[in-house]
Parts: sequence; C-alpha cells; structure tokens
Amino acid sequence: MSAAASIRPHALVTGASRGIGAAIARRLAADGWALTLTGRQPPTALAAELGGTAVAMELTRADSVADAVAAARAAHGPVVALVNNAGAVETAPFGRTSPALWQRMMDVNLTGPFLCCQAVLADVRAAGPRGRIVNVASTAALKGYAYVSAYTAAKHGLLGLTRSLALELAAEGPTVNAVCPGYTDTDIVRDSVARIAERTGRSADEARAHFTQANPQGRLVQPDEVAAAVAWLCSPAAGAVNGQAIALCGGETM
Repeated sequence: MSAAASIRPHALVTGASRGIGAAIARRLAADGWALTLTGRQPPTALAAELGGTAVAMELTRADSVADAVAAARAAHGPVVALVNNAGAVETAPFGRTSPALWQRMMDVNLTGPFLCCQAVLADVRAAGPRGRIVNVASTAALKGYAYVSAYTAAKHGLLGLTRSLALELAAEGPTVNAVCPGYTDTDIVRDSVARIAERTGRSADEARAHFTQANPQGRLVQPDEVAAAVAWLCSPAAGAVNGQAIALCGGETM
C-alpha cells in the first residue's frame, strides 16, 4: 500500500466496468477516494484512468469475493466504503420464469451483495462513523414490474438486507443505504430499446418511450445523477442517513 493511498479513504465499487458503476467510480475519485474497481473482467482501463486498482471478481462465489477484497486491502488498505453496484436483469413472464432464471437473479442481485457485505464487514465496522455501505437497488425494490418477477423479488430482498444491516451497525457508526434508480441511460437500456424496435418495427424514439413514460419527468435517469447520490451517501454530510432507499426516478414511485 502506497503512502498516498493510505491517506485517502478506500472505496470498493463492484460492477464498475461501465454505466452506473463507472460513473460512481469517476465521482468517488473526484471526491478523493482511493478505489478498487471490480468486474468479471477487471476494469483495468478505468482503474488506470482514475489511479485505482482493478480486480477480477465473480460476486456469486464467496472465495472469489474474499480474494478480491484481500487484493483491495493490499492495494489501498481497509475498505471504508463498499458500493454494491453489480447486478443483472433477465425478463420473462412469470409462467416461463424457470427455477434457473430465478436463481440467477437471486445469486447476482442479492447473494452477491450479501457476500460482499460480509467480506468487508470488519473493515467497515472498524471505520466507525466513516464506514459506508451503499447498495444500488432499483425502483424494482420499491414497486412491482411485470415480466421481471425474479429481478424484482431480488431487489426487494436487497432493500430488506440494507435495512436490517443498517440497524445492526447503527450504534457502531457505519451507515447502510440503498439508491433506487428508475430506468437509466445505460448500455442495458439502449440495448433493450434496440431489441424492442427490431421486434416491433417501431422507431428508436417510439421504443425508448417504453422506458421514459414511467418517469413523470419523461426522461431517462443519467448515470451521473445516481453517482452523485452515492457520493453524498458516502460523504460525512450523510452521517445521519441510515437504512434509507433513495429513489432516483423523477417521481415514478410516488
């Protein structure tokens, strides 16, 4: 661990290769955090850009998570903040939601964050009032959506985990919160727009309306907006905010 790294607080961001995760990494770097960025394929280019460390991690495997956290500590010291951003979504009508699909959604969106929280728990506890865990959930943690029952159930579970862990750690100082973005302008949504347009013969704008119409502001959330909320929750200014689900959706969940 370098002397420079030891001065800066250390944040570990999962699923940092692109989209919301990359935006969070850039914002935390701008705020002075030392960074460990993880993905199935380590985000080496982004880590080099931000002066951080890239680590390969399969977040559904406890041994891989433990190895990644050990590498993070070796590079930048104890993990003061964990941002559980990695996730995945698969769509299917409930009647065609197979047990395998259900389990994949649970593994990536709920068990993975659970394993990461456990792996950094001692560090976050030792950080006291500076310790932070931020789980990137979804508006699917706050309401139901058709055709994504497994994903929605997993994100509801992630919010429950957030609230329970927040209460367990409250007296020791660390905070645990969730951010819940609505449809966000990422590769995942853009790919979905393209598939809808191809399947239905609609224009790209007509296909995009499927995602923007749920937001009362009539737009997609921007990754930088999610990153700003995460950065605030990781800051000393948010020390009294604990166990919360912050919706970033233009009012969709009201």
